Parts: sequence; structure tokens; C-alpha cells
Amino acid sequence: MYLICESDNLEDYLLELNEINNSNPLIKSKVDELFNPSQSEIEKAEVAFEFVRDGISHSWDIQGKRVTCNASDVLTYKEGICFAKSHLLASLLRSQGIPTGFCYQRLMLFDTPEKGYCIHALNAVYLKELNKWQRLDARGNKKGIDAQFSIDEEKLAFTPQEKFGEKDYPIIYRKPHPKTIAALKEQTDVLELYKYHLPESL
Repeated sequence: MYLICESDNLEDYLLELNEINNSNPLIKSKVDELFNPSQSEIEKAEVAFEFVRDGISHSWDIQGKRVTCNASDVLTYKEGICFAKSHLLASLLRSQGIPTGFCYQRLMLFDTPEKGYCIHALNAVYLKELNKWQRLDARGNKKGIDAQFSIDEEKLAFTPQEKFGEKDYPIIYRKPHPKTIAALKEQTDVLELYKYHLPESL
């Protein structure tokens, strides 16, 4: 997958945003728990990825109701859909000076085109030691989904099937896409959001 940076300035991928609120005390506390000065950048990326993947439930998997958006809320309630989980991973990594952006896929919402499509969010992380961007998907694993931390080949949650209209978007965005933020802000029941109100394309 050839990735295209929205910005050539790595500093743009370190900004604190409303949704990526890494100066929040809860985020700072988790940062102190997860990271230490002896860890390499790659080790920090792996620790953060595995925490968000495994320590934060995907709302659909647990049939939750709460819509979370800001990184601190995702951490507080320990649940979120992929959009929200990508906010938390970015927050944790940006706090460590590791440039982190947002990537998207267009996927079938369930198992056939007739049931509609949705946008799926993941992250791209710039690893200075390797001088490259690496996509990571902290959606959360379950039967049929086995995303892993990898610095070689990608091991994502989903591989788009182009014959069914699925696709990878190549842009690494500096900020969460406005369509994803709008979806989170406009809905109060995450199951209703997931079934009926996710954006179908960017």
C-alpha cells in the first residue's frame, strides 16, 4: 500500500486536538503507566497499540450503548468504535513525540454489499528508527480478525476486497476526518450509530 502524507511536516502529526487531548490528566496518568525512558520508539508504539487493541473494547463487540470520541473519554469508559480507538492511540503516541496520523478504509458494514458500507479508521505511525510510516489497526481482535503490531508487513484487521467495492484510502490525515467526528458527535446510541449512521465513503 503506497501511503500519501496529507502534510510533509511531521510536526503536523504531533498536534494536540480536541479529540487527541493528550494533556488531559487521565491520558497523562496512562502515559506514565505505559511508558518509560528505557523503551525505544518501536517498543512504545507496540505497547500503546496493544493497550488500545486489547484494553479498550470495541463498542459493537460488547454491544455497548455509549458513544465515545475524545481520547480521554475512550480511556475513561474503556470502549469505543474504531474512530474513537484511533483517537486514543494517536493521543498516547503523540504524547511521546511519535508522529501519528489517521487512515481509512471503505468496507462492507456486514457481510454483503446489499447491507451497506462504512468507513473504518486505523492509524499510521511514523517510526524514525525505520524512516517509514507503518499502518496499525487497534480496532480489537475477535474471531476472524487478527490485527498485530508489525514493522515489516502490515497485519491489519481487514483487507479490502475491491471486487465488492471495498478500498484503502492512501492518505495519512493529520486530523480525524470531519465525517467521522460528525458521526460521533451527532449520535447518542453507538449501536444505532454503527448500524445506520456511519459514513459510507470519504
